[in-house]
Amino acid sequence: MKLSRNQARKRRKYRIRKKISGTGARPRLAVFRSNRYMYAQLIDDSEQITLVAATSLGMADAKKMNKQVAFAVGKELAEKAQGHGIQNVVFDRNGYYFHGRIKAVADGAREGGLKF
Repeated sequence: MKLSRNQARKRRKYRIRKKISGTGARPRLAVFRSNRYMYAQLIDDSEQITLVAATSLGMADAKKMNKQVAFAVGKELAEKAQGHGIQNVVFDRNGYYFHGRIKAVADGAREGGLKF
């Protein structure tokens, strides 16, 4: 039986999450993509808390979700992380393929100063 697109993504997600985990010194940068918005957050898995989060929800130019908006979300997250003294992260693509908007978030975070 063929898996649906979302079931296949969840299967990839669990396979990725077995290998990576975020700590206080090096949190996990988790990305979620919906049709309308982009969400990114830094998570400390040992304490089970979200340290920093950014979203395209309140952005003025987020009428249409595209790579430029995703890039801006990554850059905003990196700026907030710098304010909390976070420089190194582990990237969690959350089962999505690393291209398009997911790659744009990663590029924006790198340009903002995060290392992964």
